[in-house]
Amino acid sequence: MNTKSMPEEQKRISDIRTVVMSHKASLYQSRAMIEENRMMILSNYAAAFMGNRQLANHNTDELFANRKAILESFETKNDVEAESIRAKLVNAELKFLENRSALNTAVLSISEEMAKINAHLININNKIMEANEKIVAFNASHIDINRQLLEATSVGLEHSVEESARLKSENEALIECVASESQEQSERIMEIMEASIENAEALSENKNTISVRRDEIMKNRAAYLKNRNIINA
Repeated sequence: MNTKSMPEEQKRISDIRTVVMSHKASLYQSRAMIEENRMMILSNYAAAFMGNRQLANHNTDELFANRKAILESFETKNDVEAESIRAKLVNAELKFLENRSALNTAVLSISEEMAKINAHLININNKIMEANEKIVAFNASHIDINRQLLEATSVGLEHSVEESARLKSENEALIECVASESQEQSERIMEIMEASIENAEALSENKNTISVRRDEIMKNRAAYLKNRNIINA
């Protein structure tokens, strides 16, 4: 009876092995996509924050200096005109400071979000280290089992009906457990793959937007330089 049941058991194990190893390959693929997206996120962040943003801020500083130079270049004929120029200078500076304050608030909000993300990444690192620890512990335990088997082989491996029955029961439970877990993993892996594809598309759009925004910033700078040349003429 045991001999007849072996092919069916081996078939089930083979099927489970195929699914488990397929999931392993899919997870490596999804991890590659996630890492690629993460690198693109960092690239877009650097281009938007360290590139476009700094250049746009530089334009803002020079535009204010330009405004100040234009206003101070006027020759006033009386106190009314002088007061008007002074009011315009004060207004320009206050608008500049208002804009800078609003930008500070935006940067503060972004920094708070990034701090939360960093804390989340730290937790992820901890989970990775815990998983690595489980791998090491699993390997250590099975190295010990191999050692025990080698020692038993050297003196003659002992068999018993009770031990075989216990292992058969354990094997049945393991088959059900791994099969059930694999089924759940299939759905989650598909969700991760779909999310990674959507993220990649969104990141590609972000990259294009960053490029377009840089062109707009350079157009602003060209217009500023044109005004500056008129002032210096």
